[in-house]
Amino acid sequence: MTWFPRVLGVLTAGFGTAVLVRPALLAGPVELTERDGTVSPGVAALTRALACRDIASGLAMACAPTPRVLAAGLAVRTASDAADAAVFGTRLPSPAARHKAVLAAGSWAVLCALSALSLRRRLS
Repeated sequence: MTWFPRVLGVLTAGFGTAVLVRPALLAGPVELTERDGTVSPGVAALTRALACRDIASGLAMACAPTPRVLAAGLAVRTASDAADAAVFGTRLPSPAARHKAVLAAGSWAVLCALSALSLRRRLS
């Protein structure tokens, strides 16, 4: 079954595209905006870099030609989300922001890891 991880890939690429266009979608919930809600140039650059990573990994998952390639894309996505949870979960400005980041990134890491289980039969 490859449809579930592919859907996760499409959703990942879609969110990445939205953040690339509007960095505040990611910066706002994790309290990386200015007091007036704007995103500083530095935060916008970092956020857009993460968005590009998400677009690339999401497209890799969605378009993977074989289950093995899909599994590799899922591994990259899972590791990226786990790293986001670890870094943002320990370095954001407030406990509430850290909690939101761990919940969001950690949930995606778990979803992607679990979706990889659906590939086990196809990889054997």
